[in-house]
Amino acid sequence: MRSRLHLFTPKSHSHPDWMLMGIVFVLLLFGWVMLYSASAFVAESRYGNQYFYLKKQILWSGLGLLGLWIAMKVDLKIVQKLSRPVLLVSVAFLIMVLFFGREVAGSRRWLRLGGFGFQPSEFAKLAVVLSLADYLDRKKSHLKDFSSGLVPALILLGIPVLLVGLERDLGTPFLMFTVGIGMTFMAGARLMHMFLLGLLVTPVLYWQLFHVSYRRHRLFSFLNPWADSQGTGYQLVQSFLALGSGGLWGKGSGESTIKLYYLPESQTDFIFSVFGEEWGFIGTSLLTLVFGFLSFRCLKIGQRAPTWFQMLLAVGIGLMLGFQALINLGVVTGLLPTKGIPLPFISFGGSSLLFMMVSMGLVLNVSQQINAEGEREMRRRVRS
Repeated sequence: MRSRLHLFTPKSHSHPDWMLMGIVFVLLLFGWVMLYSASAFVAESRYGNQYFYLKKQILWSGLGLLGLWIAMKVDLKIVQKLSRPVLLVSVAFLIMVLFFGREVAGSRRWLRLGGFGFQPSEFAKLAVVLSLADYLDRKKSHLKDFSSGLVPALILLGIPVLLVGLERDLGTPFLMFTVGIGMTFMAGARLMHMFLLGLLVTPVLYWQLFHVSYRRHRLFSFLNPWADSQGTGYQLVQSFLALGSGGLWGKGSGESTIKLYYLPESQTDFIFSVFGEEWGFIGTSLLTLVFGFLSFRCLKIGQRAPTWFQMLLAVGIGLMLGFQALINLGVVTGLLPTKGIPLPFISFGGSSLLFMMVSMGLVLNVSQQINAEGEREMRRRVRS
């Protein structure tokens, strides 16, 4: 008799990784505090309601918590079977946004469905991790071969990366590509193939940085923001001033002044600057360590996962979380050129928050399978 797949995993006494879950909830709640601090003045001046952004973020948080719970309970065999359809849907959304998306600051990144606006690129990041984990699991014996193993993986990764790049977004494709290459290497691809791939990608990256005018201006303003401190370098200069004025301990929660008149859209990608002004070097160091530990915890769970797909899924999500936080912090501190990458759980943005919560739910699901496997092994030892 053939075994049947059920949508949700059977009930067991196994529990998720409580430390991972606790950190996620703490970051979520602390994100509300920081978002209100960074956005209250802007929300009051624009909408006459200082809680405007906070209310929207709490609404998305509720959807995210529901998504986390479902992702934590769903059978991961079903998740693997749905990975390819999920990728196809994400590619369809990426194509739709190029034609029907809402244009903001010269880029089309937003779709409106049923009164809700969301960024298909955020969905695509998770879809790429899922589909790559499935492909690398099925083809792990072929990954040493460039044409039959690595090339199909690069095509699978390259299509959504290219489509997101057509939105005039370089940061998200770079993040997706880096995570995908990291997963492929972890799955057993040859180091020499990775090196050759890097050589092939370098001219493309060079062209995008130096031959696309607005990116070239951004790059030069990143190298010397003070040369045009009232123009292209304005936001980075204000970020420096905010972080520097925070000193060792910061000015105190809610006491930032840079958010009032000087730092545009401080509730989004540059919210870490407001945090640095209010919480100082000690606070920013602790928050950086929390993101590093959260990413490491995902990788650790992946290392202990009972199946290859689950390992790659947890590792991919851990890399995505870690690189996203690293890129955001690098931009805010002037170590990387400006990119539209939000700080996970902290920056305002419903799409990013929703899919990050779903991603954390999947990692928690993997952690439950580890504990369930441990319980089964213990029962086998007792019976023997």
